[in-house]
Amino acid sequence: MKRIAILGSTGSIGTQALEVVREQPEHFQVELLTCGNRVDALIEQALEFKPNAVVIGDAAQLPRVKDALFAHGIKAYAGAEALEQAVAMEDIDIVLTALVGFAGLRPTLAAIEAGKSIALANKETLVVAGDLVTKAARAKGVNIYPVDSEHSAIFQCLAGEWSNPIEKIVLTASGGPFRGKSRDELAGITKVQALKHPNWEMGAKITIDSATLMNKGLEAIEAKWLFNLRADQIEIVVHPQSIIHSMVQFRDGSMKAQMGLPDMKLPIQYALAYPERLPTTWPRFDFTRYPALTFEQPDTVTFRNLALALAALDQGGNAPCVLNAANEVAVELFLKDAIGFLEMSDLVEHCLQRIEHITNPSLDDLFASDAEARRLARERVPA
Repeated sequence: MKRIAILGSTGSIGTQALEVVREQPEHFQVELLTCGNRVDALIEQALEFKPNAVVIGDAAQLPRVKDALFAHGIKAYAGAEALEQAVAMEDIDIVLTALVGFAGLRPTLAAIEAGKSIALANKETLVVAGDLVTKAARAKGVNIYPVDSEHSAIFQCLAGEWSNPIEKIVLTASGGPFRGKSRDELAGITKVQALKHPNWEMGAKITIDSATLMNKGLEAIEAKWLFNLRADQIEIVVHPQSIIHSMVQFRDGSMKAQMGLPDMKLPIQYALAYPERLPTTWPRFDFTRYPALTFEQPDTVTFRNLALALAALDQGGNAPCVLNAANEVAVELFLKDAIGFLEMSDLVEHCLQRIEHITNPSLDDLFASDAEARRLARERVPA
């Protein structure tokens, strides 16, 4: 029985993780649930899974949560500091970080400091502070298990191969809903169109990132830190069917690929249960339904976000932090109809060009770079 904390339990990954727990009650016990402000969903989850505690980001909602859960013996807390303290609870074995964006960094570092295993669904943590996070994990002897389908695929391909050097990895991308479209066609894209991913059910932010291909750039940066790679060891290919989730090529030229239907419950369960593969009743892949699996090069000219992310990967230092912060603001503004689809790339590039590069940033440097990028991005698009 593994005792788990789910940070961001009301989001897409969090709710699917709870589906896994629901299907594997003999293997997992929920100890902590957290969310930002979706109080009704959090209360409903807590009443079903009976965690030791819950944390809500919006302190104004705390009295309501306490009133709903007190009689059931479930403790309730609020705020960022409470979250960082809660992940260190003695009864937690593994922390699933499914918070969206930069907000996942501090609680992940707090969990590592407390010696908890990490199931990482928050790629921004490694994008922003990969060097600091991986050093902290090594110092504490903490394992980081990837939850993103692509990184889980790489991790699965490496099982039994730890002593064999990687020549390169290949991250696959669906290409999103606008694969093959020109820049002129993308200029008029609406948020309703961008939120319709062809293969995956995801939250709004990651769905937009997938549509712009920023998500694949962020995944490339995350992969560098997860698997200790150079930038030139990371290749990206578009694979519209989303059946091969990623591949590893070894120094003898052989390749391993992890395949399966696009379902996030599988990588979530693999990370939580590792090294065991638990039986499931989920649908199985049928080759006869996919007579052709195709691959093509990503269009980094049309989808400039991917080019910007790869450039930030090459530059290193605080560049990925600036990229991530500017992109979070850009997606937020696009979802509010304040900027167009192509303007998201303009906003990210604007911040990357204007914020001073720091080669070896401290944690304080990264928080300052994040704040500066957000300020610059919002100033460029006044309310």
